[in-house]
Amino acid sequence: MDYIPGLAGVPATESKISCIDGQKGILSYRGYNIQELAEFSSFEETTLLLLFGDLPTSKELAQFDRQLRENRRVKYNIREIMKNLPPTTHPMHMLQVVVASLASFYPSTEYMQGGTENEAYINDVTVKIIAHMGTLVAMWEHMRNGYDPIEPRKDLTYAENFLYMVTGAEPDKNWARLLDAILILHAEHTINASTFTTMVTGSTLANPCSVISSAIASLSGPLHGGANQKVIEMLEKIGSPENARAYIEERLANKKVIWGMGHREYKTKDPRATILQKLSTALLKEKSEELSPIFQTALEVEKICEELLGHKGVYPNVDFYSGILYKEMGFDEGLFTPIFAVARSAGWMAHWREQLQGNKIFRPTQIYTGSGNLCYLPVEKRGDGVRD
Repeated sequence: MDYIPGLAGVPATESKISCIDGQKGILSYRGYNIQELAEFSSFEETTLLLLFGDLPTSKELAQFDRQLRENRRVKYNIREIMKNLPPTTHPMHMLQVVVASLASFYPSTEYMQGGTENEAYINDVTVKIIAHMGTLVAMWEHMRNGYDPIEPRKDLTYAENFLYMVTGAEPDKNWARLLDAILILHAEHTINASTFTTMVTGSTLANPCSVISSAIASLSGPLHGGANQKVIEMLEKIGSPENARAYIEERLANKKVIWGMGHREYKTKDPRATILQKLSTALLKEKSEELSPIFQTALEVEKICEELLGHKGVYPNVDFYSGILYKEMGFDEGLFTPIFAVARSAGWMAHWREQLQGNKIFRPTQIYTGSGNLCYLPVEKRGDGVRD
């Protein structure tokens, strides 16, 4: 057998949820181009599309939207768990702990009844998890700073409510629309590390709250969801467009990562990055005649990287621009990856549901490279020294 590190290019499942054409830079959800969804759809509608495979009717969308709004509040026991976490707890670690604890409130693992899926339970827990994700992240932003969280509102969209709960102010409609597009663009991306984690954990028929908690843990790493925070740190270190070339050339000479550049699936610019750049440039110019220094620096970094790395198929990915936009919205850097998790919960739940259909537990094999045919030696005959 051939060993393929990271299972790169190895099919792990069959899926109808999303598709990537890395050569052409195309991403589609259930056959719909991501650009059209980001421009015309909403996070609520896109979530329904991912979960059930079709664009919903107006009645179906209204019902799902109402269910999400009615399930934004969390039980006081969950709030107590959050209160007892140290304020230094990273928001992603909080989210992993608290989402796992939801299994105490939605404990069923009986997904099958008489050979068929328990559809009522699956639909109910899907709504609750997705609805709670935004609430938990927004609550923790206040609680970790010593303040009581702001209660969610039912009269706002998912994106508007998140902005309101984080800032405490009436959400700006333009920022809310941009955040809505960001959530759509991050909602799904085929079998990435966190989605594969979802499928592996889900294949054991673990509680769905535990399934999503495991996915959050996978997303928290800097090589996956944590890259957007690294992008901001990099841009702030560069400081201005004039410093970009020297910084990039030094990083490349020392074979160091340029955060937000390159993607294992795309040999051209990540389509999500293209969409975010277009939407954000238009909005930021509308709000101010001049782009912010950090955005100007980002544009220069992209220009230099295209010159130096474009021939290798290395271009900006979605993390390159999402972090900048979060910064422009006034979000703390600790929120960047949790917002990614909020959006990706839609895709995770879609893959969890798909995995349950004809489920088979994952059990890959390995290529053993250790020793063999050794004989056990009693401890008294092994000497009394310490190995180097």
